[in-house]
Amino acid sequence: MKRVMIVTGGGDCPGLNAVIRAVVNRASQEKDWEVVGSIEAFNGILREPTELVVLDENAVKGIHYQGGTILQTTNKGGPFSWPIKEKDGTWTTVDRSDEMIRKINYLGIDAVINIGGDGSQRISQALFEKGLNVVGVPKTIDNDLSATDSTFGFQTAVEIATDAVDKLVTTAASHNRVQILEVMGRDAGWIALHSAVAGGAEVCLLPEFPYDINKVMEKIDSRFNKGRGFINIVISEGARNINGNYVARESNEPGYNNRILGGIGFQLEQELKEAGCEHSIRTTVLGHLQRGGVPVAYDRVLASQFGVKAFELVLEEKYGTMVSYRHPRITYVTLKEAIQKPNLVTWDTALMKTALGLGICLGV
Repeated sequence: MKRVMIVTGGGDCPGLNAVIRAVVNRASQEKDWEVVGSIEAFNGILREPTELVVLDENAVKGIHYQGGTILQTTNKGGPFSWPIKEKDGTWTTVDRSDEMIRKINYLGIDAVINIGGDGSQRISQALFEKGLNVVGVPKTIDNDLSATDSTFGFQTAVEIATDAVDKLVTTAASHNRVQILEVMGRDAGWIALHSAVAGGAEVCLLPEFPYDINKVMEKIDSRFNKGRGFINIVISEGARNINGNYVARESNEPGYNNRILGGIGFQLEQELKEAGCEHSIRTTVLGHLQRGGVPVAYDRVLASQFGVKAFELVLEEKYGTMVSYRHPRITYVTLKEAIQKPNLVTWDTALMKTALGLGICLGV
């Protein structure tokens, strides 16, 4: 009996369970394959006792519409930076990748399917270079992987953000207000751009293009007459002004190495007041609402396609690869190609041209 292990790493994302289900259902058609899952990404293998679960058709029944991941996930630590506490109370990290690969081999696991974003696939590539049979599946609500046309979870996040814009439009109009909505995306502005266009926002501020507060003020002024009017602003959490000021803080959680973004919406509110905006301003931070809940149909379909393709790549022993969507085909790329270049908004992006055509102010 051959075994494939599924891992879900990094931030949670709508559609993860649909991938797991698809892998299991496809594997069940092969007589000699068993699927297991590691709890909390690779932590399930690294911990003692080992935390693995057998995934059969009964285990995955009905999970395709559920948010989150039945295997749980983490964006801390990992095989190359396992956090350990020193005797003096400080934390450090150690590389346990070789130990983990030996344990995977000892458990008779023939291949690993690692479902995750940029950071997770960098781990996949490093493990592949050490000899592990690994296939990646792209997962991120940020849609920031250039080796695939789309990542599952993104459309669900856009739907949630657009619904928020829709609701804020009515309250902005009722109160003659400036409404600011801060959305996720880290260094990529896709969620902000899509939800701004879909929700009819008048201003959209993206990480890729530092904004000039005076340009934003000009747009606000054009929307008010004798103190009456309203305007909706969508700003990505990774946005910054022309002085280059991000709003982020370092984490004090052991094993978590990413900057914690959040708060740029409130900074923008303060900047507007200092620039002379006399209108009532309210700021909403959407936060982790964008990561949770039921995946939309598009994400369930894409996730299911990815899961089936991932197991078929295992059958074909095409390791060191990541599943990719290149319209209209579900295909694959090398992991090295997958992590080479981020997918960021550019001026020649089709939707950027649409936003400009709609008169959306980008702060530049």
